[in-house]
Amino acid sequence: MDVIESDSPFHAGERAAQARAGVRERTERQGRRMIRGFLTEQHRLFFAQLPFLLVGALDAEGQPWATLASGRPGFLSSPDPQRLVVEARPLGEAALGLALAPGAPLGLLGIELATRRRNRANGRVLASEPAGFALAVEQAFGNCPQYIQVREPLAAPAAMPRDGGREGASLSVAARAALAAADTLFLATASAAPRAGVGDPREGLDVSHRGGRPGFLRVTDAADGGSLVTLPDFRGNFAFNTLGNLAVEPRAGLLVPVFASGDLLLLAGTAEVLWDEPEIARFAGAERLLRFRVGQGLWIGQGLPARWTPAVEAPQLAATGAWDEGYSSRS
Repeated sequence: MDVIESDSPFHAGERAAQARAGVRERTERQGRRMIRGFLTEQHRLFFAQLPFLLVGALDAEGQPWATLASGRPGFLSSPDPQRLVVEARPLGEAALGLALAPGAPLGLLGIELATRRRNRANGRVLASEPAGFALAVEQAFGNCPQYIQVREPLAAPAAMPRDGGREGASLSVAARAALAAADTLFLATASAAPRAGVGDPREGLDVSHRGGRPGFLRVTDAADGGSLVTLPDFRGNFAFNTLGNLAVEPRAGLLVPVFASGDLLLLAGTAEVLWDEPEIARFAGAERLLRFRVGQGLWIGQGLPARWTPAVEAPQLAATGAWDEGYSSRS
């Protein structure tokens, strides 16, 4: 297929990752069909029924963070296909120093755990007010339900979200326990120059979902004493939005929800994709690995907008395994 790169819905990093995986042409065809510069009516209605939204944003130094905004269903609305209005502010915004001024890039992910539905809306801040913000949609597309653990919302939390303390480069016992028990993760990444990419809808932020059985996130100690989080990269939709971003900008943010307590663990650092290392074979079903080096983190207590039922495992995880016992605790 003769691909005109200037017309592609993917930026250079995404195209390079697709080519390395041998899926460049098929993904280009798929992307041209599924990636739109507006929200479809179905997606506008979907966002309006959600109780929370994943937000990927940059701090003043250009570090991506993944966080969450929440409210009663209806706090998200789409007055027209090019706008998504959020009547809430991202949790931890001030503590993280997030930049949500007009023109700032944002990556948003709407996910409905009970139905395994998810849709992305990426773009730029159109307006920012004390009670919320609006996104000018530049790219919107649906994602498949793979690896999403089904949970139903229960009662609302008894307390408001609160600052739960900081994490450094070496994770605390509590953070390690949260990662060891996690079956759900959200990952914020950015293209090479999202701030300079005004006018190019391919340049910006993405928030992606990762799911696995508890234990799929492995914490190890680097030689310098810092913490590394390694996770398998399973077969997906071949768009490689996350991997393509990491190819050109290694900084990333992780959000780990602790469903049992309602707390959120937000981590920021750098990540790399392990494409060919023998270590990949140590996790059945992994096609690649992602290794995240922790730089800093923030706990947000009671950050989830509801309590949730125990997870019903995603059916795709039946074809995956766990870290084998030969995996070293140091890297």
